[in-house]
Amino acid sequence: MRLPALAVVTVVAAALGGGAALGIGKGTGWLDQSTNTVVVKAQPSQAAALPASAAAKVLPLQGSSFDPQRIFAARSPGVVTIFAYFGDPRSEATQRAQGSGFVISPKGYILTNSHVITNAGESSKIQAAQHLFVEFSDGDRVEAHSVGWDLYDDVGLVRVDPASHRLAPVPLGDSALVEVGQPVAAIGSPLGNENTLTVGVVSAIHRSIGAITVQKYKVIDAIQTDTPITHGSSGGPLLDARGRVVGINAQIRSTSGNGNDSGIGFAIPIDAAKNSVAQLIAKGRVTYAYVGISTESLTPSLARVLGYKTQHGALIVSVSGGSPGEKAGLAGGSREVDVLDRTVTTGGDVVVEIDGQPIRGADDVVRLVSYSLKPKDVAVFTIVRHGQHKKVAVTLAERVLPAG
Repeated sequence: MRLPALAVVTVVAAALGGGAALGIGKGTGWLDQSTNTVVVKAQPSQAAALPASAAAKVLPLQGSSFDPQRIFAARSPGVVTIFAYFGDPRSEATQRAQGSGFVISPKGYILTNSHVITNAGESSKIQAAQHLFVEFSDGDRVEAHSVGWDLYDDVGLVRVDPASHRLAPVPLGDSALVEVGQPVAAIGSPLGNENTLTVGVVSAIHRSIGAITVQKYKVIDAIQTDTPITHGSSGGPLLDARGRVVGINAQIRSTSGNGNDSGIGFAIPIDAAKNSVAQLIAKGRVTYAYVGISTESLTPSLARVLGYKTQHGALIVSVSGGSPGEKAGLAGGSREVDVLDRTVTTGGDVVVEIDGQPIRGADDVVRLVSYSLKPKDVAVFTIVRHGQHKKVAVTLAERVLPAG
């Protein structure tokens, strides 16, 4: 995260089952035998393949034992401190930010958070840092430039001239394989203290947390850890026992709300970051499909109390007016009820499948639409309405940043 004067610490409020905001494009109505819609089948979410320029042939550490000293010795040369200046670096009035990052390619690509290299989270008008500098573990500092950023998953990508400094890329792992209880290590520059190692364990997976860069949306599959991280740690790697990056340290949640006391850390899953990197290098921006619905997870207890005929799914709470979801005929809730010590908006459709892929909760909808489908794809949503299963074909639109 940034230094205290510029830091943004998010305290994430617990939502019923993990709410999600999505969207859809122009709907084609109810499916029947006369429908000529070409449907693009969603595939199970998989990490995007990195382009050759962003890949590195670095072997993981041998063995399965967790050795922090060995991890630090092998990976710290690839971890950097990033200095961002929103104006003239020589001016005292210039806003400054400091975070961490790590080299992923011998071509000079470095991963970090979007809030390290932009003012996202502090202003509705996103501004990129005018000047970026990267400092390596040996103290050598070189100039860098921004390749781009993904505000939705809080991923930033910068690049340095590979001839400016010897590069030691850090291998990327598979965040889908992360398990609760496994030991992890974080390397970064907390409070400006460069090249700092902290260790802990993964305390939870598949967390749905508010994105500090785009308040309306959530980051799903975030990795929760008790590994100590604080301001300045943002953008640094969360490493497994074999020295592979499984997440990008991004947020802390503390009792005081200022991040200066002990708290819980959250990391962006590296599989999501791979998707961002692939798109940023290919086209300079990241696009996501959009549906225009807000959902909550339907559990067996809620289904029983609310009278739904299915035990699992994503209950549509609301559909934005004029949104693609509304045009497709999806229906949101009609009334609020107090149930199980919660206020629930009920009466809406329940999404149980998308292109045949089962939907057991709100995060499944986000995961499938965001990482398995693209804008303009046509997908088939299977919903339960008034106890009956129906299929709706929808054309996905592109997610856009909320105004204001």
